[in-house]
Amino acid sequence: MDSATHFVIGLGLAGLAHIDPVIANDSTAMVAVLFGTSIGSQIPDSDSVFRLKNNAAYIRMHRGISHSIPLLVIWTALITLTIMLFVHGLPFWHIAMWVGIAVFVHVFMDLFNTYGTQMLWPFSKKWISWNIIHIFDPFIFGTHVIAIVIWAIRWSEPAVIFPFLYILIGLYYIWRTLAHQVIERNLYHKDHTYLNGDKYYLIPTIQIGNWNIVKRRADASYQLGELKRGRLNWIDQVDCHQHPAVEQSKLHPDIQALLYFTSFACAEVREHDYGFEVRWVDVRYRHRKQYPFVAVLLMDHQYQTIGSYIGWLNEEKLEKKLGMNFQ
Repeated sequence: MDSATHFVIGLGLAGLAHIDPVIANDSTAMVAVLFGTSIGSQIPDSDSVFRLKNNAAYIRMHRGISHSIPLLVIWTALITLTIMLFVHGLPFWHIAMWVGIAVFVHVFMDLFNTYGTQMLWPFSKKWISWNIIHIFDPFIFGTHVIAIVIWAIRWSEPAVIFPFLYILIGLYYIWRTLAHQVIERNLYHKDHTYLNGDKYYLIPTIQIGNWNIVKRRADASYQLGELKRGRLNWIDQVDCHQHPAVEQSKLHPDIQALLYFTSFACAEVREHDYGFEVRWVDVRYRHRKQYPFVAVLLMDHQYQTIGSYIGWLNEEKLEKKLGMNFQ
C-alpha cells in the first residue's frame, strides 16, 4: 500500500489496541502503542534509503528482505526495545504484540498489490503479488479516516469503532479476493480470442469495479486490455523482440534489477546511428497509453554501454534522460 494508507492503518491499530485491557487502562502504555504502531506500520518501507545509492539498488531491495519473515521479528524487537529504553515500566509483551501486529499488517497488505513482496525470504526469493488490491484503495483509506475522525471527536469509543472497522475491512478483502478469482477464471470463457496456452492476469485499478487485463500469449507476446462494468476491451499488444542486443543487455545491472523484480518484462530493440537502444518494460504498469516502469540500455554496435536508466518515467522525460546519458 502507499505510505498514507500505512500511516492511517498505524493509527487505526492504536485505536484497536483499546480492546486490550492492559493498554486501555494505562495512558502511558496507550501513547507507547500509538508511537509503536505508527512506526511499525511504516518501518518495512525504510528500504527506500537504497534510493540514495541508485534506482537499480532500490528496485532490487524495495519490499524484499525488509518485508520478509525474519525482518518482521527484527523490526518488532527494535521498535519495542527502543520504546522500553525511553519509557520504563511498560508492559513489554503487550507493546511488542501491537507493534508486531502493525509490522505484520503492513507486509500482509502489500502481498495483495501488484508490486508484491519477498515475504518468504530466505526460504524463497520469489516475489509474491496477488494482484487483488490497488496500491491506493479509496475504501481502505477512506474508512480508516472516518474511523479516526469519529475517535478524535469522541463520537464513540475506540474499543467499539475499530473492531467494527477491521471486521469490515476483513470482509472487503474476502470479497475482493473471491471476485478476483471468479473474474480471472471467467476471462478464459469471456474472451473469444483465447488460444490454447494463453494465460490471463487480472490487475487492480484505483476504481474498484474496473480491472486491467494482461494476457500472456503462447507466443510470448502480451495483450493488454480493460474490464469495465463487465465489458472486456483489448487496447494494446506488446511484442517482445528477439535480438543479440536483448541478450547482451541482460548482463547490465539495471536490466538485471528489473528482471529480478518482475516476470512480466518485455524488451524492444531500436536501432540508431550510434548502435542499439534496448527498452525493457513491465507490461503490468500501463498508464495513459505508456509503460512508465522501464529499464533502458544504450549500446554501441559492439554492445558496449553508452548509457542506461531504470525507474518510473513517462515517454517525454525518459527521452530527455536518455539524451543526457547519450551526451
